[in-house]
Amino acid sequence: MNNQRIAVMVDGDNISAKHAARILSASAALGRVDVARVYCAGCQSSDWLATPGFRAMHSGAGKNATDLLLSIDAMELALVGEIDAFVVAASDRDYTHLAHRLREHGRHVLALGEDKTPESFRLACSAFVTLPCNTGSAAPAVKANAVSELDQKIRAVIAKHSTNGCGMKIEGLSAKMRSEHGTQISNYPEKNWRGYLTARPKLYEIGPRGPGAMVRFRPEGFAGN
Repeated sequence: MNNQRIAVMVDGDNISAKHAARILSASAALGRVDVARVYCAGCQSSDWLATPGFRAMHSGAGKNATDLLLSIDAMELALVGEIDAFVVAASDRDYTHLAHRLREHGRHVLALGEDKTPESFRLACSAFVTLPCNTGSAAPAVKANAVSELDQKIRAVIAKHSTNGCGMKIEGLSAKMRSEHGTQISNYPEKNWRGYLTARPKLYEIGPRGPGAMVRFRPEGFAGN
């Protein structure tokens, strides 16, 4: 399934940005994530706006505006965008018809939603994954400088293959991440290693473009992790 083109569609009005990493991880397991969008009526005040990996789509004011825009875009991607599978992150029964229609067109539909998600939407999808509820103060605290598991692996690879403490070639990083961890950057929203590394300036320092471009990790960025 890894050659499938995946579209991730998130209803940002009823799914918290705290679930972003889980949503992207589940999506990458299906194939190549080519579209990752979050829809919300007030994106400018939403935590999703500061969440990397997603394109924010402002649906505007009006009843069901987010549901309608997400559904229209999903059908367009299914019919003319050559998308093979959809990941719909929502806890709203209003997406039941969308899920049915996408499956009628031969598309796999994975839904992610909280416990409150109606049975009608769950059953309309090919598969459903329950997201953990927002538990407020009961939730474990997350360090502000927490580093992802992927970045920990990248740091380990760079440290292992660094040349005289100057880091390693980016093209070499790509090969080593694939051979040592089975990681293919094409399965992530950035699509290429330079894009991924550049988006994390606190963790990595990269050299000018070119076949010999180097990358090194910033020790201070990984402090405490």
